[in-house]
Amino acid sequence: MTKSYAAQSETSGMAPHTIERREPRADDVAIDILYCGVCHTDIHYVQNDWGGTLYPVVPGHEIIGRVTQVGADVKDYKEGDIVGVGCMVDSCRSCEACDEGLEQYCLNGMVPTYNGEDKHDGSITYGGYSENVVVSDRFVVRVPDSLDPAKSAPLLCAGITTYSPLRHYGVKKGDKVGVIGMGGLGHMGVKFAKAMGAEVTLFTRSESKVKEAKKQGADHVVISTDEAQMEAVAETFDFMLDTVPVQHDLNPYLNCLKFDGTHILVGLLEPVDPALQAGQLVLKRRVLAGSLIGGMPETQEMLDFCGEHGIHCDVEMLDIKNINDAFERMKKGDVKYRFVIDMDTLKQSA
Repeated sequence: MTKSYAAQSETSGMAPHTIERREPRADDVAIDILYCGVCHTDIHYVQNDWGGTLYPVVPGHEIIGRVTQVGADVKDYKEGDIVGVGCMVDSCRSCEACDEGLEQYCLNGMVPTYNGEDKHDGSITYGGYSENVVVSDRFVVRVPDSLDPAKSAPLLCAGITTYSPLRHYGVKKGDKVGVIGMGGLGHMGVKFAKAMGAEVTLFTRSESKVKEAKKQGADHVVISTDEAQMEAVAETFDFMLDTVPVQHDLNPYLNCLKFDGTHILVGLLEPVDPALQAGQLVLKRRVLAGSLIGGMPETQEMLDFCGEHGIHCDVEMLDIKNINDAFERMKKGDVKYRFVIDMDTLKQSA
């Protein structure tokens, strides 16, 4: 049996739990989990905010660990390798999206790392708030030696979520990129856009984040509630990376884009409210786009990019027994910028 932390209901909070991991299949990699990042998505599933949570739920999809065993058909990994597992652990592997290495858009539905249904045996998947995990080698990525494993865990979600759209839409040297929001996603967006050669501006509602944004690499900071500052940057940006996860007015930000500019949503899953002024798009041929994590080839590319450029996530290490307090702090935005659970704290618990 495997030690883990799970929620038993939408009001139970997180508590110790035991689960059973499968024996490795021919293409599987067994991983001893060293670190697991804590994502806002974990809170949503624990509280059943989106409906459909299957209890007990063991969250965690920002996993870094050490390989302990590989199946007979596995060629790319061996015992002792430091590897990562992100937001998905399987897909149909045969549709158009999967054939292009875009497993997150699998036409038959990708299998999430937790709260999903295994395509082979129908069991429910359990995530990284646990001692170990068993995953198909296709959904495992290698962590470069130059990266700190603990600070790499959030790259498997916050990292790829911001890297993928910047890469897909072709951000390059000299582009002007606005990043909206300065949380776990936003601070990674700033780092990636800067490393790609862009001139980066952070948009925030908080004066207190100006100094921090500059420290993260932003060239400029705009206080989005200041009409004069917003007017001063009207029609100047090639891209806006919008990391805000709650409903907010997109119209002022669309006005900051040049003609042919692109506004990319990576945080918002709810209806746009207040209403979008379509003229903002039509009259300037602007694009409103969305993006979901990234496929496995691109996730490996992202980690290699981080290794080459010395990019990591800013983290606060966490004892798993404090996970419920961490959730409450995250709801208040009281973390810079990602909690990462040290899994030794689980293994050493009674």
